Amino acid sequence: MTPEAVIFDIGNVLIEWQPERFYDQTIGADRRRAMFAEIDLHAMNDAVDRGADWQTEVTACADRYPDWRDEILMWHSHWIEMATPVIPHSVRLMQALKARGVPVFALTNFGIQTFDYAVPHYPFLNQFDRAYVSGHMGVTKPDPAIYAMVEDDCGVDPGALLFTDDRLENITAALARGWQTHLFDRPQGWADRLVRAGLLTLQEAV
Repeated sequence: MTPEAVIFDIGNVLIEWQPERFYDQTIGADRRRAMFAEIDLHAMNDAVDRGADWQTEVTACADRYPDWRDEILMWHSHWIEMATPVIPHSVRLMQALKARGVPVFALTNFGIQTFDYAVPHYPFLNQFDRAYVSGHMGVTKPDPAIYAMVEDDCGVDPGALLFTDDRLENITAALARGWQTHLFDRPQGWADRLVRAGLLTLQEAV
């Protein structure tokens, strides 16, 4: 079935999301490893992605671990430096699909405030026909409920949705719903998949 709509994850598909790399550069790899071994910072971020207030969640975590307080607070004050750089080829693919008239959606684990903060830095985030942001939905990938919510809202048959994500568990959950999928590894692989699907020409997928 030719896809009728294309769904992009954002982190590590359109924008690199590498908190560990930021901390390695800021406090050194040894201290970063020690901090991440003691504190589940990704669990803190997961709460934000499910709709918790960003600053409140980060501050509460910093209060629980005073020895790492300054470093944890960087998750708020230096967040944009963790969510960088843009992956230009992926953005071009998104825009080429839109130019072709293909509906393009986002399905992303992203906080309410972090998404609002990211948009002025990355204006292409405003270009989706629909943006399904987990913080607003109250549920994150790979929970089947978030995929069902997308299906109910967009009105496209699940088999006509083509979804790319860099995490296997998110792809597996989408496959279970009958979606077409692509496990994102690099932009060229995604470009090739869009060409094979008949959505872009080779020239458009550059």
